[in-house]
Amino acid sequence: MFIINRSNRRAVLDYPCTWVYKVIGLSEGKLREVVTQTIQDYPCRVTLSNVSATGKYRCLNVEVLVPNEAVRIALYETLRSHPAVRIVL
Repeated sequence: MFIINRSNRRAVLDYPCTWVYKVIGLSEGKLREVVTQTIQDYPCRVTLSNVSATGKYRCLNVEVLVPNEAVRIALYETLRSHPAVRIVL
């Protein structure tokens, strides 16, 4: 469940929850490897979301069950820091 805390405008999430990362890079295969290595023990589903108009970039939706905020942020940071990943949303 996603609730906005009006006092400080932060989202309040009830954990565990499903979170979707959009992972963008040049190679779908390499992105899938990165996701597999990063997510490891957490239940997830990875699907191709989009391909850029020029065909250069691929976007994967990574839907993962995260147990808490620390894990959610750690997964984001790990994905974001990998050289094969251009952007994580």
